[in-house]
Amino acid sequence: MDTRKVGELIYRLRKEKELTQKQLADQLNLSDRTISKWERGHGCPDVFLLPRLSAVFGVNIENILGGDLPSNEFIGGNMKKSNYFVCPSCTNIVLATGDITLSCCGRKLEPLEAKKATEDEKLIMTESDQEWFISSNHPMTKDHYISFLAFATGDQVQLIKQFPEWSMQSRIPKRKHGKLLWYDTQFGLYYQLV
Repeated sequence: MDTRKVGELIYRLRKEKELTQKQLADQLNLSDRTISKWERGHGCPDVFLLPRLSAVFGVNIENILGGDLPSNEFIGGNMKKSNYFVCPSCTNIVLATGDITLSCCGRKLEPLEAKKATEDEKLIMTESDQEWFISSNHPMTKDHYISFLAFATGDQVQLIKQFPEWSMQSRIPKRKHGKLLWYDTQFGLYYQLV
């Protein structure tokens, strides 16, 4: 751990929050001399202070210890290139339009890698009244089901939650081109082009 980098980050974050050394020290029940010492790189916060420091600044502990806040690269506005994340504990669903670091239930989440569906795996799409009726023969059991559908075009994503023990059916407005994605709780994320 580079104490100089950690100190520079604490200084920068304190200034962003428009806090004086005294105000930050008061929030942490410390002296302002301790904050000054950290910022000059002559020491680091004790481990037990890191969660409170993280909460004050709204920054992950690992970033404080690394002395850096890396910027994510902006991928662009094409929603078909979005990243999908699913928490393995609570099945929370997250969509991001660029690189992002996420955690849920205390675990770091990795973006799902979408696999192109084979003919046997594809969802059934029929046209009806300017809509796509989407269905599947998936068993949709309590332990194995399709968790969500997403229809992505260049400028928007429609996300539709699905539930175990319900039949997998949904309607979406018909559009010219898009990417239909779905998440199978056992086999992962799939897609088919529409």
